[in-house]
Amino acid sequence: MHKLAGVTFVSSVESPALAMVTPLLIRGLQSGVTTTIRQSAVIIDNMAKLVNNPLDAAPFMGLLIPGLEKATQTLSNPEARGVAEKTLAAMNKLNLLVEKEKARAKEVDLDNVIAAIKAKVPAPTDDGTFIHHVGQIACSLMSLRKFDAESWKEVAKFIAVLDSAKAATIVEALRVECESMVAPLPSNDDEGDDDGEELCNCTFTLAYGTKILLHNTPMRLKRGAKYGLLGGNDSGKTTLMRSIANGAVEGFPDPAEVRTVFVEADILGELSHLSCVDYVLEDPRLKDAKREDVMAVLNSVGFVEGGKAQPNNAVSTLSGGWRMKLALARAMLQKADILLLDEPTNHLDVLNVQWVMNYIISLKNVTAIMVSHDSRFLNTVCTNIMQIDRLKLHQYRGNLNSFIEKNPEAQSYFSLKKTKLSFKFPEPGPIDGIKSRSKALMKMVGCDFTYPGNTKPTLFNITIQVSMASRVGCVGENGAGKSTMIKVLTGEVVPQTGDVWKHPNARIAYVAQHAFHHIEAHLDKTPNEYIRWRYADGSDKESLVKVSMILTDAEKKLQITPSVVSWKGSDGKLVSAKKVIGSITGQRRQVKNDFEYEVIFQGETRSAEGIYLDSKTLNKIGWEKEVKAIDTRIAQSAGQYVRTLSSAMVEAHLGDVGLEAEFATHYRMSALSGGQKVKVVMAAALWNQPHILILDEPTNYLDREALGALANAIEGFGGGVVIISHNSEFVSQCCKEEWLMDAGHLTTKGESGWMDRVEGDMKEQEAITVMEDAFGNKSAVKTKKKMSKREEKVYLKAVKAKIDADIDLDEEEYEFATENNLF
Repeated sequence: MHKLAGVTFVSSVESPALAMVTPLLIRGLQSGVTTTIRQSAVIIDNMAKLVNNPLDAAPFMGLLIPGLEKATQTLSNPEARGVAEKTLAAMNKLNLLVEKEKARAKEVDLDNVIAAIKAKVPAPTDDGTFIHHVGQIACSLMSLRKFDAESWKEVAKFIAVLDSAKAATIVEALRVECESMVAPLPSNDDEGDDDGEELCNCTFTLAYGTKILLHNTPMRLKRGAKYGLLGGNDSGKTTLMRSIANGAVEGFPDPAEVRTVFVEADILGELSHLSCVDYVLEDPRLKDAKREDVMAVLNSVGFVEGGKAQPNNAVSTLSGGWRMKLALARAMLQKADILLLDEPTNHLDVLNVQWVMNYIISLKNVTAIMVSHDSRFLNTVCTNIMQIDRLKLHQYRGNLNSFIEKNPEAQSYFSLKKTKLSFKFPEPGPIDGIKSRSKALMKMVGCDFTYPGNTKPTLFNITIQVSMASRVGCVGENGAGKSTMIKVLTGEVVPQTGDVWKHPNARIAYVAQHAFHHIEAHLDKTPNEYIRWRYADGSDKESLVKVSMILTDAEKKLQITPSVVSWKGSDGKLVSAKKVIGSITGQRRQVKNDFEYEVIFQGETRSAEGIYLDSKTLNKIGWEKEVKAIDTRIAQSAGQYVRTLSSAMVEAHLGDVGLEAEFATHYRMSALSGGQKVKVVMAAALWNQPHILILDEPTNYLDREALGALANAIEGFGGGVVIISHNSEFVSQCCKEEWLMDAGHLTTKGESGWMDRVEGDMKEQEAITVMEDAFGNKSAVKTKKKMSKREEKVYLKAVKAKIDADIDLDEEEYEFATENNLF
C-alpha cells in the first residue's frame, strides 16, 4: 500500500489495472487504520483522474464508493477525513459519467447488428457462434463510439476467414451501417469553426513534481481569440500559462514563430528601486529597445510627467493598478502574439478594470489566455472559454455566460457560497490594561506623507484608529493612498507630520498588497520551514525589518549627547545625573500606566538591581525605536506561549487556512500556485495570534470557495480586521465600517462613531498626544488646564523645592520637571 501510494500515474487507467488494484484498495478502506484508509483514498483519487473511458470504471464503482462513504463518517482525523471527502466527491462525479455511458450502451441492439452482418457476410452464415462473436465485437466498438477504420480491423480479421479478398470492403460497409444505428457521443468541447489563423494545435501532458495536472490533452489556439481559463483551485491554471511562457509545453510552437509573454503585476524586490523606464529596459527580452520607444509606450498608458504615475519615479511608489499598466506596457513592447494574464484585474478599481478590458479587446491580432475570478471581466472580454477538468483541457466557443448556460456547475467558480472548505484564525488573547474590545490598539493622528522625490503629498491629515472590535473596509480608486495609509499605520514607512501609535502589547499581522514580497527570498523553503524560520527566536523576523525602525542621523546624534536623566537607586531614592546610554538590555517592567526599560550607561557595567528609565525619557533622548522593538518582541513572544513551533503544529496551522499537508510540508514555495502562496503568507502572519489583522487586497489569487471560507473566518475572529479590496461583495460581507480614500483624503462611513468623538475632543483641546492615550484610559487623555505664567512660576518653585529636599515626585510633577530640565 505504501509503495502504491507513492506511484505517479501518467498513463490512462483501464479496466485491467483497476481489476488488479481494487481488491487491495477495498482491504485498505476496511483496515480500520487511519493512515492506510487515507492512502487508499489518495490512490483511488489519483487513478480516477486518469480514467478516460468511464465504462472501464463501471464494475468497480459499487465496490469502492461505499468504503469511501464510511471513511468520511468514521475517520476522526480531520485531515484524513478531508482527503476521503475529496476522493468521494471525485468518484461521485465519475459515477455520473459512468451512468451516462451505460445509458448510451443500451442504445446498441445486438440483434440489429447480427442482422446487418448476415446481410453482408457471404455464406455460410448459419454458424451462430461465429456471427454472435463478430456481433459482440461490433457492439463494443459502437458502445465506445469507435468508428475509425483502425479500430474495425479486428472485425476484418474474422471476415477474412470467409472472404479475404472482400473483407475490407465488407467491414467498411458494416462500419458505416453500424455508425448510423447509434447517436454520436456529445462532445465535451465546442471549439467553433475553423476561421482564423491557427497559432497552436498540440497534444501534451503537464506535470509538476509528482502531481499530474493535464494528461494527453489537446490545445488549439487561434490568432486574436481571447480565452478565459477556468478550473478549480490548484488545478494547474497558472502552471499551464507559465509552462507556455517558458516553452515547456510539448508541441507548442517555437518562440521564433509564436512570441508569448506572461503578464504579472508583482515587482521583484531587487528591481523595486528602478524607475519605471529602467524597470522595463531591465527585461532581457527588451535589451535592444530604445529609451524613447519605451517612454512613448508608457505615455500611451498614462505614465506622464506630473501625472499620478510618472515614468521616472521608482516602481516601488506605484499602486497595484499602475503596476498592472506597467506590466501591460512591457508586454506591448515585446510584440507578443499571445498574452498570458494571471488575474489581470487584481489591485484594480472599477475605472482601471474597464481600461484593461478595453485594451485587451482592442488587440485584434493578439491572442490572450486569462485566469481571473472576475466574472464580469471574463464575460466582457472572452471569445472562448477553456476549462481544466479531470486532467483535460476542454474548449468552448463564446463568453462566460454562454459557457455557464451549458455547464451550470461552473457558476461555483464565481459565487461566494458556503462550502465544506473552512478557515480558522487563532484567537488573539487578552491584553493587559485593555478591558474592552473597542479600545484603540493602533492610531494615526494628523498624519501627512509624501514619497521621496514627489512634491505632492500622498496623504493629507489622516486620523484613524483600530480596535479588536474593528471590521473596516478601506476603498477608493487606484493611487488614492489606501495602501500608503496602511503602510504608515503599520510602521512600514514614516509620516513627515503627525503621530503613529501602537499599544506596546498588541500583535499586528499585516498581509501586504503584493503579498509575495514576504516570501520571495525563501522560495527554496517549504511553507512549514519558512514559518519555523520566521519565528525561530520567539519574534517575527519580518516585522522587525521596517523603515520606521531604522535610526535617523538626528536620533543617532541624540543618543550620544549627554542628557540629564533620573532613576530610582537601590535605596529607592531618586537619582539624577547627566549620562549617555550605552545600550538597552531588553528587560521591561510596568510602573503604573507606563513601562520602564533597563539601560546600561556608557562606560559602566550592568548593576545587580538594574537601572530602569521610563519610556517618555527614552523617547526624548533618541531611544524610541529601540523601545518599540522591545515592546514588539515581548508582545510577539507572548503569542507563542500557547503552542510550540514544531513541524506538526505548523502543519496543522497551515491547514487552518486551507493549505493541504502535502503542500504545507513537502512542496517548496517556488512550486506553489498564487492562491497557495497567499495562504502561506496569511498563515505566517497569523502564527503569533495577532490582535489586529490587516489584509491589503486579500481576494487576489484566491478562488471563490477560499474567499467564502476567508469571509467566515473573519466573521468569527476575535481580533480586529482592516481590509483593502476592490471586491465590493467581499468587503460588504465582512465590514461594518468603511474608510473612503479620495486623492489622499479620508472619509469614514458606517459604524465609525469613534471619529465623531475624536473630532469633538479635538475642538475642546489644543492637541491630543498619542502616548497620553496609550492604554485607552480616559484619564490619560484628559485636557490639562493651561497654567498662567504666575501659576507656572509658583508650580516650578514647588517642584524644585521637592527635588532639593529629595522628596518623591508624583507622575505629573516628574513629567513637568523633565520638560523644564529641573533635575
